[in-house]
Amino acid sequence: MISFHFESDYRILDLSEYSDWVARIIESEGFTQGDISYIFYTDEKLLELNQEYLKHDTFTDIITFDYCDGKVVSGDIFISTDRVKDNAKTFEVPFEMEMKRVMSHGLLHLLGYGDKTDEETVVMRAKEEEKIKMFHVEQ
Repeated sequence: MISFHFESDYRILDLSEYSDWVARIIESEGFTQGDISYIFYTDEKLLELNQEYLKHDTFTDIITFDYCDGKVVSGDIFISTDRVKDNAKTFEVPFEMEMKRVMSHGLLHLLGYGDKTDEETVVMRAKEEEKIKMFHVEQ
């Protein structure tokens, strides 16, 4: 099951369109969908989570908690809509494009992709672009 929870002003208008997209990303990587939750927070709420669970005292755009079991993908993906808004301005891209990048980024972490090294980051960015392009692909 793919679920969406909104703890900020942000709302996804067509949840089924986003659910379908997330499911297709998982399938495209050869995994099976488990329980995926996207939780949209403010900067302040995500900072509290970052401090409590990761012991980091910084703002971030995303925190992903992995509950995967083998090839069954499950996890909680927390996103700061404030950070996404700021990132969109910084990178000069539309907000919704940046939101899709961050949403796919969290999911890619659950699918085994990292971003700790330069090499991993290059692969992660390419995968984000690939998965964003899948958003409007008709099945």
